[in-house]
Amino acid sequence: MIHIRSKEEIELIRKSALMVSATLSEVAKFLKPGITTISIDKMAEAFIRDNGGIPSFKGYHGFPYSLCISVNDVVVHGFPGEYELQDGDIISVDCGFYKNGYHGDSAYTFAIGNVKPEVLKLLRVTKESVYIGMAQARENNRVGDISYAIEHYTSRLHNYGVVRELVGHGVGKDLHEDPQVPNFGKRGDGKKLREGMVLAIEPMINLGTKNVHTERDGWTVRTNDNKPSAHFEHTTAVRKSKGEPLSSFEPIEAAELENIELNSSQYSDKITVLIA
Repeated sequence: MIHIRSKEEIELIRKSALMVSATLSEVAKFLKPGITTISIDKMAEAFIRDNGGIPSFKGYHGFPYSLCISVNDVVVHGFPGEYELQDGDIISVDCGFYKNGYHGDSAYTFAIGNVKPEVLKLLRVTKESVYIGMAQARENNRVGDISYAIEHYTSRLHNYGVVRELVGHGVGKDLHEDPQVPNFGKRGDGKKLREGMVLAIEPMINLGTKNVHTERDGWTVRTNDNKPSAHFEHTTAVRKSKGEPLSSFEPIEAAELENIELNSSQYSDKITVLIA
């Protein structure tokens, strides 16, 4: 069933979505080489609960953690664990926040230290494709218009692999609602969009092949060629002229920049001490 949300409902979804953004901002401040992915999960869960929320993912169909943390060639649904982040890694963090009866859902892929230029480009293009898809999330368009826009930009213009097995979705009272929102498709196909629908638009784009597989844990999805994958996601309201993001990347980007500058400063201080 596809839901058309009232203004009041959309504001409640916005509050939850912005708390996801706030959580991911805390993650951005915390990231550095040497920390374990399970420490990120524990920090984020404490932040969510301290702010009166419930982690949407924890316990969802048995998922055991608060965040999906996917490093390098893991596309989505990675388990936090004892892996220590390395210089040059990329890490996708997918987060859900539930409060007042509604979920927010957003994801962001971070670069750790000195990441290869071709991988940084993958991150940039994937992030841009979220907004390209959102521009099509308007009244009387169809889901396929969003799907085509994302695929055209990432695959046809940049020759990246667009994951087929995993898609975006509606979001609201339930974490996953209708309609499904693939990142590939044809213009004019799929369900008609109505103002008040709320969608999670989430391109999952691979540097190499589009083909992926699920590991034995039943959750972790990895690229078949072991090349990196990027994932960005916005909770988005369908509007008359274009989609409106209810989550925000701006505080995440600000925290990410602050973290980079801090780590660069600390590195410079160490060099100064060694020279002295």
